[in-house]
Amino acid sequence: AREQARLKAGVVEEDTEEWQKDASFAGLERVGGVDLSYVKGDGSKACASLVVLSFPGLEVLYEDCRMVAVSAPYVAGYLAFREVPFLVEAVQRLQQEEPRLKPQVLLVDGNGLLHPRGFGVACHLGVLTDLPCIGVAKNLLQVDGLVRDELHREQIRSLQRGGDAFPLTGASGRVLAMVSHGDCSNSSKPLYVSVGHRVRLETAVCLVKSCCRYRIPEPIRQVRQRGAGEE
Repeated sequence: AREQARLKAGVVEEDTEEWQKDASFAGLERVGGVDLSYVKGDGSKACASLVVLSFPGLEVLYEDCRMVAVSAPYVAGYLAFREVPFLVEAVQRLQQEEPRLKPQVLLVDGNGLLHPRGFGVACHLGVLTDLPCIGVAKNLLQVDGLVRDELHREQIRSLQRGGDAFPLTGASGRVLAMVSHGDCSNSSKPLYVSVGHRVRLETAVCLVKSCCRYRIPEPIRQVRQRGAGEE
């Protein structure tokens, strides 16, 4: 808990890059996606995956998928300590082997500030790599009084077009994420987009939308496909 609090102090919730200041993200050329997917029935074996896609073309430029042995126990609220070291290693390998393909931002299959203590896996990875990171989750993490009740479902139904979004405000009064319909498909299922590191929430939502061909943004869709194949 002390280590988590120490790292959390390093989170930057503002845009820090020049490309973030342009509505079309001029200057952004490489978007990364990371994921750790477990072998079915075995919580000690997983595939740590990193992909880098071109932007705005969303073509795969680099991929790294490796089987890893996960030894740290699962503790609710501290999942990042179990998973992030393998993702950091993947980023470091890329920087050593193909530095010109280093991603300018990472999309993480998980949460950022939307977390019991405001420090999810996207924050953790962002602070350790010092890269802009965005958390993208498929399901609502019920923290700070958030519940998937009828009001929440009604708000989701109000998302009619790609790009529609509404803020997710906790009982504390803090906006923890945006619930977004960011895709080009007809899916009625939203995405929960939260700040990881070195990006504003509004910028994060716009970028996720720009990376969507389907419901799931392409960097995460591609990294999950490769991780599942490696298993």
